[in-house]
This record gives sequence, structure tokens and C-alpha cells, in this order.
Amino acid sequence: MIDSISFYQHYWWFIISLLASLLVFLLFVQGGQTLVRELGRTDTERSMIISSLGRKWELTFTTLVVFGGAFFASFPLFYSTSFGGAYWLWMTMLFSFILQAVSYEFRSRKGNLLGTGVYDMFLYVNGFVGTFLLGVAVASFFTGNDFCINRNNIMQQNAPVISVWQNPLHGLESIISPLNAIAGFTVFFLSRIEASLYFAANIGSPAIRSRINTQLYRDGLPFLLFFIMFVVAVFTKDGCRTDPYSGVQTLEKFRYLKNMLEMPWNLCLFSFGTVSVILSVILTLSVPRFKRGIWLCGAGTLAVVLSLMFAAGYNNTPYYPSSADIQSSLTIYNSSSSLFTLKVMSAVSLLIPVVAAYIFAAWKAMDKSPITEQEIKQGEDGY
Repeated sequence: MIDSISFYQHYWWFIISLLASLLVFLLFVQGGQTLVRELGRTDTERSMIISSLGRKWELTFTTLVVFGGAFFASFPLFYSTSFGGAYWLWMTMLFSFILQAVSYEFRSRKGNLLGTGVYDMFLYVNGFVGTFLLGVAVASFFTGNDFCINRNNIMQQNAPVISVWQNPLHGLESIISPLNAIAGFTVFFLSRIEASLYFAANIGSPAIRSRINTQLYRDGLPFLLFFIMFVVAVFTKDGCRTDPYSGVQTLEKFRYLKNMLEMPWNLCLFSFGTVSVILSVILTLSVPRFKRGIWLCGAGTLAVVLSLMFAAGYNNTPYYPSSADIQSSLTIYNSSSSLFTLKVMSAVSLLIPVVAAYIFAAWKAMDKSPITEQEIKQGEDGY
């Protein structure tokens, strides 16, 4: 029996990182929603694209909910600080996902009041806002936010508020940070690349496939530019370091680059992911019959995001630095649940492989054959 709370804190940061990686990968649904009218020139082609995405959209929404729930259970101080302080950022993101759910539910219903075009616009809003703001949120693990932590407030009977947000915009100020904005556009263009690769495997239309190649160029070049800018900015910026004995936070130059170099296995993971994403695009463009790009890109996305999350939270590094008070920065040690809670949740987490196997089986069953124009014209899909 493992009784060290440090083990469970590291284990749950791995789970959080894995969920974040899966969430970024599943954003291909949002990316595809921004490509409906770029890849689909006729009503039938657009319906093929919507139907392809409609089979998967719930996976993204469910993963987002599980991600928030896992953070609440394992690192409650982060949950109260970020979700309770930067609530306008999170509420805006969640509202865009509500628009998505409403659109898939009512888009093709006869007699809907708003019309198909309005619901398609809602899907585009979710596609851009959801991906961009999630990129901003992930980048804040490196740039930090304006909050202060005062644990003595727990003794106050009337207002036991431990974390206090220092900016009246409550999270929206993160958007104007250049590094956060770069991360937002990186995730946005990545989601569109993933969507194109997914359509190449899931839609049986030569016309759409020919447009996918052009779209990969349009999204691949800006993605590469923003990704390089983000990586260079993160690896050259100052970061916080936590003294493992006293818990005191200090600034250190090139903190995240040092984390990569001090954890060479993590640098290998990052390199593998980067090469996989680039290779998935190259193979799809150069080999007409290649349809495995979404899986190669997905594996690369998982690896890169995992690597960045490890660099943000491991090696005595605060995963949520405070720009208002450096000593308020959150680490996996000072923001976690109790040992008992972490141990109980760890037992429950053993069911994750079972759930993952079910999702894989359901995915394979839904994608047994590509979507065709005949299928859409016969009205076999409800989206």
C-alpha cells in the first residue's frame, strides 16, 4: 500500500494532464464546425460534414465536464481559484458549448424557428470561441493570473474565502496577454488540422477530399508559426520554482526549458509529439489513400500537451503561478485534496481503461464505413 501523499499528487497531475490532452485532441469537432462552409459547397456536402461531427460532439463536451470534475476533486484550491475567480472566461467558454448542444439538437428539425444557417453560425462560434479560450486557459498555466491566496481567511465565520481574484475582468484579462493569445490561435488552427484529417478518413466524398488538401495548407502554415512562437516564448520566459523544503516560491530564468532538460524523457515525449503532428499532415498531403492522419496527429497532440503539462506542474514548479503575489502560486502540493480523498479517487480511476475501451469500441462502430452522399439524401442521419 502506497501511503505517500506526494505519490498521489503526482499521479493526479498525470490524470489531469491526460484529460487535458484528450480534450485538446477532441477539439477536432470544434475545428470541423468552423470548416463546414469552407469544405462543404452544397447543402448535401455540409450535411455530410455536420453528420460526421454529430457522431462525436458529445465526447468533447463530456471530457470537458470530467476535466473540471477531476480538478475539483484532486486540486480543489485550483478549482475555487480559477473557476471561482476567472469565471467570465470559463462561463464564456461553457456558453459556447451550450450553443453547440442546442445546434445539434435543433438544426435539422422541421419547423425550427431560427433556420439551419443560424445554427451553423452557432457551431462556428463554438468552434472558434471554445478552442481559442481553451488555449488561453492552458497557457495561463505558464503565464499565471491575478489572484491572491490567504489561508487564514478560512477562520472567518462570515466570509471564509481563501482565494481572491485581483482583476475586475475575472479571467477575460487573460485574452489580452500576447502569449495566451498565441496559444489560443495555436489550438484553434490545430483543431482545424485535426478536423481535416478526420474528414479525410470519415467522409467518402472525392470533392471534399480535394478541398481538404488545400485546407491543410491554409491551416498548417499559421499553426506552425503560432506553435513555434508559443514554444520559444515559453522556453525562454522566467518561471517559478518551489523550494521542496520550505515551500517558498522564487523566480528562475528559463524555468520551463530547464524542466525539459532536467526531465529528458519529457523532452523526448515533446519531440515525438511534434514530429507526429507534422508527419500526419505531410503523409495526408503526399499519399492520396492515406487515411490514418487523424490517429497519428491525435497521438502527437496527446504527447505534446502531456509534455507541456508535465513541464508546468512537475519538478517543483507551480502549475498556476500568481502574477499578483508569487507566494500565492499553486503547486500540486499546496492545492491538493487530502491523502484519503486522493487514495479513494485513485481506486475509482482504475476504471478509466474500461471507459476508454468502450469509447474506442463505440467510435469504431460508428465509423465502420465513411459517410456518403447517398446516406445523407436518404435521410439516415438526424443532424
